[in-house]
Amino acid sequence: MKGNTIPNTDIKVGKICLGTMTFGEQNSESEAHEQLDYAFSKGVSFIDTAEMYAVPGRKETQGDSERFIGTWLKHQKREDLVIATKITGPNPGLSYIRQPLDFSNKSIDSALENNLKRLQTDYIDMYQLHWPERTANFFGKLNYKHNFEEKWEDNFHQIIEKLDALVKEGKIRQYGVSNETPWGLMRHLEESKNNNLTKVKTIQNPYSLLNRTFEIGLAEVSMREQVGLLAYSPMAFGALSGKYLGGKLPDKSRLKLFPVFSRYTNEQAVFLTQKYADLAKKNDLSLTQLSLAFINQQPFVKSTIIGATTLTQLKENIDSFDVVLSDEILQEIDQIQLLQPNPAP
Repeated sequence: MKGNTIPNTDIKVGKICLGTMTFGEQNSESEAHEQLDYAFSKGVSFIDTAEMYAVPGRKETQGDSERFIGTWLKHQKREDLVIATKITGPNPGLSYIRQPLDFSNKSIDSALENNLKRLQTDYIDMYQLHWPERTANFFGKLNYKHNFEEKWEDNFHQIIEKLDALVKEGKIRQYGVSNETPWGLMRHLEESKNNNLTKVKTIQNPYSLLNRTFEIGLAEVSMREQVGLLAYSPMAFGALSGKYLGGKLPDKSRLKLFPVFSRYTNEQAVFLTQKYADLAKKNDLSLTQLSLAFINQQPFVKSTIIGATTLTQLKENIDSFDVVLSDEILQEIDQIQLLQPNPAP
């Protein structure tokens, strides 16, 4: 599998990363192992998870994603794989995970200990802060609204100093951020540079044909500061497979099981999805091929996180990375996006 090296590290990752948030809700342990076996047989050696997974988050399935990976990982050569996981940020609905849900030294130690135990490994290749502690516009929020009553105090130095210590201890190899903003990413970079601490190496944010907000401010930071994007939701919760077009709602689909995940199926998103489907058909491509090839060809993307609930979906997703879009198709994609620049707010 063709791949990249995470900037300023010796960590080599494929262009495809297997996302595992369905493990524990939509996928059983045996199905998870089937996906892992198949992906690994196709050269996918990069796996992403989080302490809060499965999704949607529930106390009964919290940590199952890591547990399922762990029971598979113990039968593999650890050095052949790159494992990324995350510590959960503040969220009152997830209070069952840990109290408090913050990035204090105590919380990081506690979370990491449990990450390692569930994954049955003694180190994490890429440890990520799942979302910021402060009030910010992430998880689909486009416009920043300042909270004047916010009690958060700038603690970037403390967090990075702790992560730097964990790198030196060998418990993590590098660290990354997730669902972060341009200001937040630059604060991480500034703090590490000014204090000679471990630099943030990756950012895991949503990026797809229906969500190109990363390009507004973060893409330039990514390129100029050498922080690689791990693109999640490249298929927009499955909407970019085209399976919801025409008002369809397939059984066992994520939207059928969890209606709350409707961000990419509103009127304007469906309008744009149909335009992309027409473009794909005109060029003898599937919508999945068009969607994933577009992400794969962006210079700031170091790996694309794909998820699937069936081996058929996983196979199509992996095979789509062999597709190369022409300059003409890329230009047509940009023209379609201009019709609705923000289809999934």
